[in-house]
Amino acid sequence: MRYLQLFLIALAFHAHAQTPPAIEGPVYVATYVELVPAGIGEGGPLLKQYRDASRKDAGNQRMELVQEVGRPSRFALLGIWADQKAFEAHAKAAHTAQFRDRLKAVNAAPYDERVHSGMAVGAKDAPRAGALVVLTHVDVPGALKDAVVPVLRELSEASRREAGNLRFEVQQQGNRPNHFTVVEMWADPKAHEAHVMAGHTRQFREKLGPMVGALYDERLYRAID
Repeated sequence: MRYLQLFLIALAFHAHAQTPPAIEGPVYVATYVELVPAGIGEGGPLLKQYRDASRKDAGNQRMELVQEVGRPSRFALLGIWADQKAFEAHAKAAHTAQFRDRLKAVNAAPYDERVHSGMAVGAKDAPRAGALVVLTHVDVPGALKDAVVPVLRELSEASRREAGNLRFEVQQQGNRPNHFTVVEMWADPKAHEAHVMAGHTRQFREKLGPMVGALYDERLYRAID
């Protein structure tokens, strides 16, 4: 009986973990894709086709494709959907199913899709080809979630005022609200370098240091047509 009770508890926990709460308002989605090196020639166009088809879906407000600098087999798709209903309809669309099925042949790692709410975001601007995009995953212990939110907001507001900044937004993960994705877009590497050295950026990292629950994961990408 004891083992049965433990099994039922574990099963209930697993079911809960697999059903994240619905996002209220626009849904921000960051999807990470890693291809086998030999599959870039096939996977790259496949990702572009999926991006273009998704932009035509009802409720899509932004869909971008970026490629990691120095790691050409790594890509990310950055999307915004008007609401949970639009996002769920996209997930069930025929072109989404076809894309995921075809991706299996060239995928080197699991399809990693992270669904967020927009915590500190600006305008839903159009993508800019060739811009430098920075994606950072910020993870803090659950007890420090409320403490890190104002720190991230301050960084976002200050960074948007910098020369060369095209976008700076903080997204909060729906099923793990102590996890955040920071999406930056800079006109060129020089603007990003200036941001890294800015006083408010250095102060942010000093404040964040004692709170982080995992490696500060920052990756540079190029927006592609």
